[in-house]
Amino acid sequence: MKPVAIFRHTATEGPGYLAEFLDERNIPWQLIAIDAGDAVPRNVSAYSGLVFMGGPMSANDDLPWIAKVGALIRDAVAKDVPLLGHCLGGQLISRALGGVVSRNPVKEIGWGEVRVSDNDIARGWFGNMQKFSAFHWHGETFTLPRGATHLLSSAYCANQAYAIGKHLALQCHVEMTAGMIASWCEVGLDEVVAGSSPAVQSVEEMQQQAVDRLPRLHSVADRLYGHWVKGLSA
Repeated sequence: MKPVAIFRHTATEGPGYLAEFLDERNIPWQLIAIDAGDAVPRNVSAYSGLVFMGGPMSANDDLPWIAKVGALIRDAVAKDVPLLGHCLGGQLISRALGGVVSRNPVKEIGWGEVRVSDNDIARGWFGNMQKFSAFHWHGETFTLPRGATHLLSSAYCANQAYAIGKHLALQCHVEMTAGMIASWCEVGLDEVVAGSSPAVQSVEEMQQQAVDRLPRLHSVADRLYGHWVKGLSA
């Protein structure tokens, strides 16, 4: 089986729980570390799927790799190679497919409830789940590209996830581990302290709530990732 390509855009936002999920199922994957200077592949021929992780930059930034990633995303859609985006990754997919990335009404940082949309596509991804507590760290949001089906929303962000066939884009984070949360709280402390949004938790709240909420989040990730890998090409 060809490996899944996982794009990392900053050192602290790696694949997290997704790597554990893939390793447990002997699904090969390859890290493409954009932050370390790795080149964006020109096409998807070497990969069974593409995953885009988060990052502090905007999908609208004039960075040399963003246009190349956009072209790769469109190549994947044309060739039916599954896409999976987390936060910035979901925004990159949206923008590449004609959606718009813009400032969210408020910043969301920390644990917050998301609700599953009432449609058959959402039930295919989430089963009978109606809501769960996701992890958030974003100040921007995406619109749904043409052909997308809405999957998730929160009180502070209308578009938390969408699907287009076998492609899944998330605004929220389901890939979190305890180590990632601790790391983000450290590097993002100034942003948290400066946050005046009702959707911004303190670093103490984030880490304390992780004890109870991470196991449930991992079960949600198992469901989503399990559905996504069914579409991987050989």
